[in-house]
Formats: sequence, structure tokens, C-alpha cells
Amino acid sequence: MLTKRVTVTVHASDPLSRAGLISHLRHQPSLDVLPERAEGERDREKRDGGERVGREPAREGREPAREGRGAPAVAVMLADRIDESTTAELRRLLRGRDQRVVLVAGELREPDLLSVVEYGVRAIIWRHQATEQRLLSAVHSAARGEGELPPDLVSRLLNQVGRLQRATAAGATAGGAVPLFGMAPREVDVLRLLAEGLDTRQISERLAYSERTVKNILHALMTRLQLTNRAHAVAYALREGYI
Repeated sequence: MLTKRVTVTVHASDPLSRAGLISHLRHQPSLDVLPERAEGERDREKRDGGERVGREPAREGREPAREGRGAPAVAVMLADRIDESTTAELRRLLRGRDQRVVLVAGELREPDLLSVVEYGVRAIIWRHQATEQRLLSAVHSAARGEGELPPDLVSRLLNQVGRLQRATAAGATAGGAVPLFGMAPREVDVLRLLAEGLDTRQISERLAYSERTVKNILHALMTRLQLTNRAHAVAYALREGYI
């Protein structure tokens, strides 16, 4: 069990949902629930060397949480579905911080499940099962660096990882190492040329691959990342910053 208090920030797309999460967490003696803007204030303080004048007094008589005071910070995020705004918020929360994320999800499609795990989400709770005790347990698990998933998601994740491993092994026959997540350099090269409007033959000539190899690379990539067609693959690579 953790012996230090856990600093928690709460994130949701609408104020009502955020208020509901805060009401579940704020009276737990092992948690320090901060206003969302306090998180940004701590980031600014770190950039400014930790000095700031005119600091707001602690709310409700509680001492403001300090960096290094307790266990690593945990962000609790509520999302009805995983869309572009949700993934952007996950990246923001996890970028360059010793922070763990608990996701309270309304629904998760199979591609979404692998995406949030890849982003670094430590624990997932279904929204309709998000009781006070479940939230508390997930926050403490995340703070300890452990994972926590509903049983049905564990089964789905294992099945999906198995499919990805098979697709990765098949893709490796085209030559070169293939990552389980993300894109290999040769996959990026193919998609970059595809984005420039080249067809399979032109790509094979430019990269000195056979046309069959180019097709195998694209097929393995789309299967592994569950992309529906070549245009989807190019859009994914652009969105994720590969090209």
C-alpha cells in the first residue's frame, strides 16, 4: 500500500462530468485533488525556477500539493469515446511528465484499446462501473506503477496483441524489423512516397524493392494498426507525425 498522499488532477470534456469525478475523489484521505488549472501553475513554476508571486491561497484549508511531496501524480480522465480531442489530451497529460493516467471510458473500440495502452494509460474503468471505491483502487494502482483493467478488456487486449504479433511476424518476411506499435523506417518511406502520389510500381523503383515487397509492407502495416486502406494509412502517418 502507498504511504504517501497521491496528487490527482481530474479531466473531462464537460464541467458536470468533471464535478462528478471530483465529488467521488475529493474526500478520500489518501488523495490530494487539485483544480485543473493548478496543474498548469505547477508547470509554470517549474519553468520559472519554482518562484511565483501572488500565489492563490489553498482552497478549503488544504495545503497545495508540491512536486515530490507524495507518490507520482495521477490524472483521472473521463471520455465517452476516444476521438482526436481525447487522444490529444492524453498526449498532453503524458508528455514529459512523471504522471500516470486513469481512463474512465464510456466505450472503447478495439483500435482505441491498443492506442490508449500505447499512450501510457495505466488503468481503465468503465464509466458505468466507476464507483468511489473502484476509482480509488485504480488511482492507487496507477500511482504504484501497476495496471488495472476490467476483465473483459483484459481478454480483448490479449486477443488483439496476439493478432498484432502474428501480423508483425508476417510483415517481417518483407525484410527488416517490424515494431509491434508505431511504424518501422521502411514503412514510413513507403507511406511518404504514397503520400506524394506514387503508385506501387513507382514506389518499388524508388526504394529498390519488388512490387510484392511494397504490397507486403503496406498489408502488414494496415493489418497491425487496423487501418482500412492506403488513404487511411497515409492519414494516420500524417496525424501521428511520421511523415
